[in-house]
Amino acid sequence: MNRSKIVAYITGAISIILAIAYLIVVQLLDYRDMKPAPISQINPQSAVVAVTHQPDDNSRGLIIL
Repeated sequence: MNRSKIVAYITGAISIILAIAYLIVVQLLDYRDMKPAPISQINPQSAVVAVTHQPDDNSRGLIIL
């Protein structure tokens, strides 16, 4: 067997081991009992948008501030 085939087999084995380890970690994290975030500590965010229209000859459209 030449060197390139040995490297390919080793790389493939490492790839399969990493894939299996990833699946195990994902399953363990998915198995945990997750609790929802407390709603009383969440502050609602608000945004203010002002739209003005200037009907002179130089401007054609809306200006959003």
